[in-house]
Amino acid sequence: MTFLTDLTEVKFTAIDHTFNVYSTLVEFNTPFSDNVISIKFYGVIIAFGFLLAVLFGGRIAYKWKIDLNKMIDVLIFGTLGGIVGARLYYVLFEWSYYRNHLAEIPQIWQGGLAIYGGLLGGILAAYFTCKKIDLNFYKLLDMCGMSFLIGQGIGRWGNFTNQEAFGTNTSMPWGMYSDKVEAYLLDNKSMLLSHGISVDTLSPVHPTFLYESIWCIAGFFVIYYILRKHYKFAGQLILCYGVIYGLERAVVEGFRTDSLYLGDTNIRISQILSAVIAVLCFAILIAKFHELKKHPKPYNPVEVLPADKDYIVKELFEETKERKNIKKVQKSKIRTQERKLRGIDDEAIAREKEQAAIAKEEKKAEKKSEKEQIKNLAKMQKERIKEKEQQLREGNKNGKNN
Repeated sequence: MTFLTDLTEVKFTAIDHTFNVYSTLVEFNTPFSDNVISIKFYGVIIAFGFLLAVLFGGRIAYKWKIDLNKMIDVLIFGTLGGIVGARLYYVLFEWSYYRNHLAEIPQIWQGGLAIYGGLLGGILAAYFTCKKIDLNFYKLLDMCGMSFLIGQGIGRWGNFTNQEAFGTNTSMPWGMYSDKVEAYLLDNKSMLLSHGISVDTLSPVHPTFLYESIWCIAGFFVIYYILRKHYKFAGQLILCYGVIYGLERAVVEGFRTDSLYLGDTNIRISQILSAVIAVLCFAILIAKFHELKKHPKPYNPVEVLPADKDYIVKELFEETKERKNIKKVQKSKIRTQERKLRGIDDEAIAREKEQAAIAKEEKKAEKKSEKEQIKNLAKMQKERIKEKEQQLREGNKNGKNN
């Protein structure tokens, strides 16, 4: 078993330090065979982002009183649909290669997953699942919009470990360079030139994975704020996701060197699709808010279902409520006891403070009397000195007269 292999040294223009980046976490041989299994950092990071997204979505589902069993069904089918959609989307726009390499289509571990294909496949699978199990599809999409941004914001760092999904050359302080970047640009220089992109293989490039990561994480906090303060209708949050992510991808895709193009043209598919999604979602948001302004409706995402359909959620929330009440009672008892103890302690502290104040005053009085005594002695000494000086002066006068 070998840990941390496939090292790449990564440098940034404004940072006087070289980062050692490993793409493989661990490699080991399978028992009774010579097959080597590699666990890549890319997969670990994607899995971590996916886990956080699922945990967040589960928490929101819990707050909205959505049956968690139904959520698990959506998660399973949505994940499978997302993986299939991401691969099919990529294969479709790289068909010139895959039509001669059909056996490579299922080999997703070799790379080749498109985010928009994953979103479309996952949403389509979730739609049919929601219809089957009687779950509000638009509310589900609102949960997914925030979860998508968590997963994408973290998952993009998998591109960093692989040194992929970067952009064209840049002179900005955050420009990135590595041997893998140089090798990719050399291998694809002619392809990039055919699309009107000229690159210097030895110069730093835009770390577009970083741009998307920062944007997605910031977008998550924006949508979460909307959820807490300005949530007006089911579907609002997924529309906000479409605007935020679509706008980012439409801009950042223009820097990338690994874009999927429409045939032999220079039209980047993801860039056009992102711009269309952003504009469409923004237009729907404006229309919906205009409608709500004319005909305002109160909205609460928390599910209110008949008892026969919501028994699992109802029991779960009743049990949770009972537990919370028990905890409140226990906390109040503990606080009461603490207050009593504090009352006893406060009396003792007050007595100590009073005694300390009296002792302080006594010390002040003693010091004051000592000072007064010293002053009096000094005064007496001065008077005696004056008397002696007077006597000496008088004696000198009498001596002169004689």
